[in-house]
Amino acid sequence: MSMQEFSPPLRGRLAASRWLVPGLMIALVGLLVLAPLLRIAFATLTPAGLEAWQAVLDSPMSMNLWWRPLANTLILGLGVSAGCLLLGGFAAWLVVMTDVPGRRLLMVMHGLPFMIPSFAAALAWGTLFRNSRMGGSAGFFETNGIAIPDWLAWGIVPVLIVLIAHYYSLAFTIIAAALSSVGADLVEAAQMAGARRPRIFFGIVLPVVTPALVSAASLTLAGAVSNFAAPALLGLPVRMQTLSTRLFGMIEIGQAERGFVLALLLIAVCGVFLFLSDRLVAGRKAFVTVTGKGGRTRRFALGKWRWPLFLAGLGLGLLTTAVPVLVLFASSLAPQTGALFSDWTLHYWLGEGGGQIAQGNAGIFRNPLLIGALLNTLRLGVVVALLSMMLGLALAYTITRNKGSLLANVLSQLAFLPLLIPSIAFAAAYIALFGAPLGPLPSLYGTFTLLVIAATAHNLPYAVQAGRSVLGQISTDLEESARLTGAGALRRMWAIIFPLAIRGLLAGAILVFVKMVRDLSLVVLLFSATTPVLSMVAYRYAAEGFMQFANAITVLILVICLAASLIAQALQARVQKWKE
Repeated sequence: MSMQEFSPPLRGRLAASRWLVPGLMIALVGLLVLAPLLRIAFATLTPAGLEAWQAVLDSPMSMNLWWRPLANTLILGLGVSAGCLLLGGFAAWLVVMTDVPGRRLLMVMHGLPFMIPSFAAALAWGTLFRNSRMGGSAGFFETNGIAIPDWLAWGIVPVLIVLIAHYYSLAFTIIAAALSSVGADLVEAAQMAGARRPRIFFGIVLPVVTPALVSAASLTLAGAVSNFAAPALLGLPVRMQTLSTRLFGMIEIGQAERGFVLALLLIAVCGVFLFLSDRLVAGRKAFVTVTGKGGRTRRFALGKWRWPLFLAGLGLGLLTTAVPVLVLFASSLAPQTGALFSDWTLHYWLGEGGGQIAQGNAGIFRNPLLIGALLNTLRLGVVVALLSMMLGLALAYTITRNKGSLLANVLSQLAFLPLLIPSIAFAAAYIALFGAPLGPLPSLYGTFTLLVIAATAHNLPYAVQAGRSVLGQISTDLEESARLTGAGALRRMWAIIFPLAIRGLLAGAILVFVKMVRDLSLVVLLFSATTPVLSMVAYRYAAEGFMQFANAITVLILVICLAASLIAQALQARVQKWKE
């Protein structure tokens, strides 16, 4: 029998093998990402779900269930976006485009606030500005004779300030990267033509960085719209609701269908803004700024303003990083919030229970609940980080090795879909899918397993991006040589890809670990008394008025995040570039 007779079946088997792995990956990602979204959508189409749609959108309760939370959410989103562009843009311009002293120090300081949980800044604000309107102990300023008006202690203004302080760091990072691509040749050519600084800014710099401005605005807006911690801590006490806090409240009181409807509406709001930002960028002209010349950046001389602007940049960095951490640390040692820096005690950390302090509650390291929450948090972070990186590497490998194919494009779109879904809405979707028995599977609601699955799925975009970055540094010639010697796909992955990618993957895994340790929006709906985590316990303590315990736990979270971030930076610095 001739070889030609064998070739069609052989080609068919090869084609099937090329489709098999991408198809299996699409099925897996579809189960993790699409299935919960479809389930929550179908849950709102049942008779109870249709009643929930009517109750939310067209009933006497609609004003409180939908319209007021929507208005507050939009005010927060647009306000935070504008504030982040102003502060982040100013800091990026100062660091990248001017001769301000201490640029490296300023760059580090303005990059740190995004690493600090938003509820840490909210707790620090409450420690300083809380007034006696809601009862309990007043904050530092009012206790020391400085009257704090209600609008500054509670409600939308403090939430706006806290979220801007948290998210401006993200805008700074994006805008600074864009400004660094503005070549010196463009600026120098304009200066030689006699253009003044305002003309250079509006005619050259601004058009080049417009896509970065739009991206920063859309990402900070999406983050503010979906944020749960700051509105819950500073807004709920005065009944200021956002879509995320209203969603949480509906599910917590058993109104699951209304919660699912609000989750879909929250996803729609975020999707609309991200779509509009994408259209805005796609509809503009592109500018080539990185050429063979002009790789350096032209820095403008500030003259007599060098040191005043340095102090302004330094002050902004201190107010958004050092001050909140210092306030939280001092509060965790002070018996009274009015005397943050006197009569310090370690009771809230190491004290035994049963005394007069803190209503007899033991310190966090003597409280079995807190020890269990710490172990659960570390276990959750490690397991999710490892699973995310393993799955992210497999997905990235499949996408890059099948680049340009239909299945690879579909897989890439599915893998990055969680970026469009707010964390709390994603958690609601998992409750809809796994909150009741599903075929042979029992209900997973309140279990550690559900936390791991949901967190792994939500971190897929970061894991896939980390996998792509690592694979881009590994020459395909190495794998091709192994394939020619007869090594199978699994053998090549284990013997070549994984050893070369391990450092980069570990750095990405640590960043996912940090994200999980400080995350509140995702776990707030999925945790239970049997699976407590530090962020949720801190939130519960703060809601019950035990601010010292909440602040001590938050400081512990910050220490864990800082240590992990330093390890990740050290690993990234040692990653070897294997590209030719």
